[in-house]
Amino acid sequence: MIRPSIAYDIKERLLLVEGVHLSLGGKKILRDVHFEVRNIVRPGIEQGQVVGLLGPSGMGKTQLFRILAGLNAPESGTVLVGEPGTPVKPGTVGVVAQNYPLLNHRKITGNLVVAGKQAGMSATEAEGKAKHLLESFGLADHGDKYPVQLSGGQRQRAAIAQQFMCSNELMLMDEPFSGLDPLALSRMCKFIKDVAQTDEHKTFIIVTHDIASAIEVCDTLILLGRDIDAAGAFIPGARIQKTIDLVARGLAWHADISRTPEFHATVNEVKDLFTHL
Repeated sequence: MIRPSIAYDIKERLLLVEGVHLSLGGKKILRDVHFEVRNIVRPGIEQGQVVGLLGPSGMGKTQLFRILAGLNAPESGTVLVGEPGTPVKPGTVGVVAQNYPLLNHRKITGNLVVAGKQAGMSATEAEGKAKHLLESFGLADHGDKYPVQLSGGQRQRAAIAQQFMCSNELMLMDEPFSGLDPLALSRMCKFIKDVAQTDEHKTFIIVTHDIASAIEVCDTLILLGRDIDAAGAFIPGARIQKTIDLVARGLAWHADISRTPEFHATVNEVKDLFTHL
């Protein structure tokens, strides 16, 4: 049976994506992409947001990821952070790519300090924040190690900590579940949920093909796909086809939710939707 609902409220807007269009080489990639992320408030609990951006391969998820990060500009449309809204630009949000881009010639603490200095911190400020983040991310004993000395999961956490040196709130993650063994995958899911609960404004946007892991950690799923015309042909350019509120379904913020029939039903629902996107 589904777990009891949890009290929450929806507050101010944290991110607005409005009317984003993109064409590359004359081919329409994104068409009128629009969605927003709002602050979820739970009484007595710090609760950040975890949003999953899903869709079949070739739907433009990577291009949208780069636009959300401020790395690429859309053909038209806007991406605004906060309320009333500041246009996104490189460095506004944290970005964790699949290859965990740490400087291999620097120790983990040094990686974080360099990121902090690039964000405008003094050396003292950067060192203090780096120490705090390494403690928060379970890496306090690894600050003097080089990236090559860490496990894949530890490097991923270090890369996320590095990005939080630049952005306190909004974090974009590209396929964070890819290539992880079952134990590391479980730890990564728990890690994302734990970090999201350190601040109600912390927001993860996760681009992934892993439907089950996304449902396990997210409070909202956003499905990217193409429209179909009256003749049954796909219309060029992907846009948001469906938003699934996992909180309203009682599938967010519960331990072991993956053991419930409702979880598996939602996984199958999203898989079926993929065939029509």
